[in-house]
Amino acid sequence: MLASYLLGATPTSYIAGRVGRGIDLRAHGSKNLGATNVYRILGWKYAIPVALFDIAKGAIPVLFFSQWAGAAQHPWLPVVLGGAAVLGHMFSPYVSFKGGKGVATAAGMFLALAPVAVLLAILVWVLSLWLTGYVSLSSIVAVLTVPVSISLLQPGSPYTFWASVALVALIIFAHRRNISRLVAGTENRFRTRPTDQ
Repeated sequence: MLASYLLGATPTSYIAGRVGRGIDLRAHGSKNLGATNVYRILGWKYAIPVALFDIAKGAIPVLFFSQWAGAAQHPWLPVVLGGAAVLGHMFSPYVSFKGGKGVATAAGMFLALAPVAVLLAILVWVLSLWLTGYVSLSSIVAVLTVPVSISLLQPGSPYTFWASVALVALIIFAHRRNISRLVAGTENRFRTRPTDQ
């Protein structure tokens, strides 16, 4: 669990900001350590590797750490280890417990636990982003579909289902400021070019 947490806590976006431009991303753009803010400030060249690494942080504990820890005897273990990685990403001790919102790392976790549900959620995310232009709203809408898909496609996976319900609550909590801005009409729309604003 500690290894999963510390892997998830690896501040990929922070490292990208330091390496790419010598800046702390917590002081630029949305001030969030997530791949979307990396894209806004540094562009696709950095955002894509950051997003892929963040996804891997969630998948590796489920696929590998859980096997080493005896998941065959403890079917709840992959869920717990994946959850530890998501919490590490959101509350990283390396950056004063101020990490990202956990969407990419959670996607990696559930990509290993329920791949079809995640693929459907990605389609919903892309469609929502295309229709609304809001990354935050699209992330919330997409994550809401995961428990529904799991209940329909994997009815014999109670640990995965309840983990997805907890994920919904966690992601909504992490986006609480975005939700306030959406209601107020001040949320930033997704931009096609990086910017420091």
